[in-house]
Amino acid sequence: MNIAHFLTQAAIMGLGGIIAVTVAYLLVKGDIQHYFRFKSLERQKEERATLLPLRLQAYERVIIFIERINPANLLVRLHQSGIALSALQALIINEVNAEYQHNITQQLYISAASWDVVRKLKDDTIAMINNTVEGLPPEASGIDLSRKILLHMSSIEQNPYQLTIDLLKQDIHILF
Repeated sequence: MNIAHFLTQAAIMGLGGIIAVTVAYLLVKGDIQHYFRFKSLERQKEERATLLPLRLQAYERVIIFIERINPANLLVRLHQSGIALSALQALIINEVNAEYQHNITQQLYISAASWDVVRKLKDDTIAMINNTVEGLPPEASGIDLSRKILLHMSSIEQNPYQLTIDLLKQDIHILF
């Protein structure tokens, strides 16, 4: 009988312990979840504080890139008196590619859709230069190329360079 009484008492005490632990867990469960949620939000806030300046700088650099490859700015910057057509074409394409390579890491910090638009703008700029050269006679000069490109840009209803900058500005406003 002693063993049966002992086992009964042990079972009652074990069950009481399990109930006490369960009740205690249920009472502090909300506090524990709140604590981990708070720590997670705090970590996200710290990450945002670190990444926001980098993202803003990336958008700033990409906008500068777009302005630098805009034919209106590019041709003025690269123009040399008496430059040959093929020399200006090579100079423009090299400049656009160099600017792109210089800013390629910015894709880490801007949206994928925006980076795709920027890359397409770069490719379209090079294609426009090459297509314009193909449409000129072989004896044309660099000034003829510049004139034809600027004429083409003025005939476009919506400037793709400004549209891309506007898209990037929209992305920036989403950050805030």
